[in-house]
Amino acid sequence: MKILFLGTPDFAAGALEALIRAGHEILGVVTQPDKPKGRSGEPVPSPVKVCALAHGIPVMQPRRIREREAMAELRQYGADVFIVAAFGQILSQEILDMPPFGSLNIHASLLPKYRGASPIQHVILDGEEKTGITIMQMDAGIDTGDMLYRKEIPILSDDNYATLHDKLMLLGGEAITEALTLLEQGKLTPERQQDALSCYASKIDKEMGRIDFTADVAVIDRLIRAMTPWPSAYTEYRGKQMKIWRAGPVVTENVCGRTPGEVLRTDKDSITVAAGKGALCIYELQMEGKKRMTAHDFLLGVKVRPGEILGQREER
Repeated sequence: MKILFLGTPDFAAGALEALIRAGHEILGVVTQPDKPKGRSGEPVPSPVKVCALAHGIPVMQPRRIREREAMAELRQYGADVFIVAAFGQILSQEILDMPPFGSLNIHASLLPKYRGASPIQHVILDGEEKTGITIMQMDAGIDTGDMLYRKEIPILSDDNYATLHDKLMLLGGEAITEALTLLEQGKLTPERQQDALSCYASKIDKEMGRIDFTADVAVIDRLIRAMTPWPSAYTEYRGKQMKIWRAGPVVTENVCGRTPGEVLRTDKDSITVAAGKGALCIYELQMEGKKRMTAHDFLLGVKVRPGEILGQREER
């Protein structure tokens, strides 16, 4: 099959690699323009562009894909199908309908639930037990097209955004290559989504990472895992921001009479803090302006006293 691939981040690059390995003819790649990064401000190519160039695949980087010049260039490829994965721009129905087989999207959730920009983080936040990949026939709506193929995986108790992202990246590559084989054979049956079963996975922002210690510790644990590594879960300690990179819930801890966020105890490798229900053991953290470190290393240099309160903002 002749494919034009549209995608930008690592998640999309994983699918592109899988399609290349499967022997599909990738006519070209469409990705976002290079973006300035770091102190130097030097433009950095997207992971999809890096992958495409490594395989000698032509790259197109329109600032606005719906402009007439860009659309004319898309038509010139003569692709059988467009494959889209986290491209980053909204595609018009005119673009979606260009190839004979239309445009297929690799979506990182089990639709119809978790439409939108951040499904991987939201399934962890909500305590879902499973997630997966949906291959969808795209329409002009946001993740509303007919479902063509799905693969699912369990969400483990220690999965965070990074680990689940990587699992779904690999699963997305498997799903799209399997779906294309079935598409060529005429064996895919479109299934309409039930809108009543859907919810919208809104974009994640930094403020969402603030820990509310009055919550149940299971909720706090999910927040930390969903925000790791970005934008990170955080609180305050002695007037400075503390990011919490790795922690674990102690749901049986009796915190009656304790203040949420109160340090209950420390040991060699952890700091135990009261939640609204249960307690949180912190194993890895990062203080403002410092490097990420284990609780063990942090406690070697800082004497954390039982009774201190995490989450109290410095008075100004």
